[in-house]
Amino acid sequence: MEDGFSVVAEEQKAVYNIKHRAYIFSKNVVLYIGSIKLDRIYFSIFDQLIRSATSIGANLVEGAAGVSKKDFLNFYSYALKSANETKYWLCLLRDTVKQNDENVKSYIKEADELSKIIGSIIVSAKGI
Repeated sequence: MEDGFSVVAEEQKAVYNIKHRAYIFSKNVVLYIGSIKLDRIYFSIFDQLIRSATSIGANLVEGAAGVSKKDFLNFYSYALKSANETKYWLCLLRDTVKQNDENVKSYIKEADELSKIIGSIIVSAKGI
């Protein structure tokens, strides 16, 4: 893919911890949005997408620096919510602006994988 997303090959993803993976995802979403022509009608979609995509990693970093298990779980829960919100905005982008765009499809897949990983971390931390 042209946006650099493929730099992180499937087998290399395991090397990155979740915070690094979320950072790479955020960076690629920001660069992708920056590379496409923006029509005014879509500004709010792009803005919300960037906010939610970058919030995933920011909350993971905050959670890792938390002073308690409750802090950790709260921030990781926020990260999970942001990952799910990001999927929503990406699907809306796919269905309104960039139909059949392979980059958007790959970002949806990565957001879904991040959601699953973060969800698993939360479940493990709760001891469920």
